[in-house]
Amino acid sequence: MKLWVEIHLIVLETPFSPRTMSNQTPVTEFILQGFSEHPEYHVLLFSCFLSLYSVALIGNILIILTITFNPGLHTPMYFFLFNLATMDIICTSSIMPKALEGLMSKDSSISYWGCMAQLYFLTWSASSELLLLTVMAYDRYAAICHPLHYSTTMSKAFCYKLATGVWVLCAFNAAIHTGLMLRLNFCSPNVITHFFCEAPPLLLLSCSSTYVNSIMIVLADAFYGILNFLMTIVSYGFIISSILKMRTAEGKKKAFSTCSSHLIVVCMYYTAVFYAYISPVSSYSAEKSKLAGVLYTMVSPTLNPLIYTLRNKEVKAALRKLFAFSRN
Repeated sequence: MKLWVEIHLIVLETPFSPRTMSNQTPVTEFILQGFSEHPEYHVLLFSCFLSLYSVALIGNILIILTITFNPGLHTPMYFFLFNLATMDIICTSSIMPKALEGLMSKDSSISYWGCMAQLYFLTWSASSELLLLTVMAYDRYAAICHPLHYSTTMSKAFCYKLATGVWVLCAFNAAIHTGLMLRLNFCSPNVITHFFCEAPPLLLLSCSSTYVNSIMIVLADAFYGILNFLMTIVSYGFIISSILKMRTAEGKKKAFSTCSSHLIVVCMYYTAVFYAYISPVSSYSAEKSKLAGVLYTMVSPTLNPLIYTLRNKEVKAALRKLFAFSRN
């Protein structure tokens, strides 16, 4: 597992290793390696990333506006989709401007505080998305498995409490990881083997003990990744069981259509996350980490609004109303 890869590598980079003792110059900025090893692809990558970023921004903003201005979409499912779209914007916007700048200029540096800010917002948004996907799975479980009690179970007050809890808990989690990173000393070399500031490659550059950081990463990954994944799987186990028990084909089709979009997003996001964070020691590489980073920070926020729009008649109808209103 990559969790243990991180710990193994960090232990090798203790303050007493020859690498860290050889140069104790304090770091005031970092160099994002990005895709500098493939300069021939920079123009192509810039075009692809700019397209992804544009689609992600436009798509998620449209989702937010559609839900906001359409009273028919003021339901728990779309309320959580509103929050997911907001977190998608924060996630991709914390990464893409600097990544695009690095692809088009020779200066790939990022200030110390800029790196810490990027780490905070990325950690906040990524962990929030995992929790929101679990909350949305519970919402679908309540709607399909207990339809008669749905309005009571998923009341407006309860939904607001769930959303607030997700935002506050994940903001606190991001503050802990960023605060632990701020206490570390960083020495030359200062090259981050990624195209954004992420905890594992940053810890490898520290010339002070990273033991506490490593333990907190393991605990956070266990909670946000494994535990949330298991809760989502359990929710969909009950959902599928309830759908199979329905007597009519029309009822099964309608029930499945209400959760199919979310299920696709869950599968896509967790595939990217597990690819990024769970892998054999022998297969760990910076290139693989960058590819995983592209998947869950750019591709997923871009595809989410498309999946929910293309597979949802209510959202498509609300979008048509929104465009018709804007023309008038």
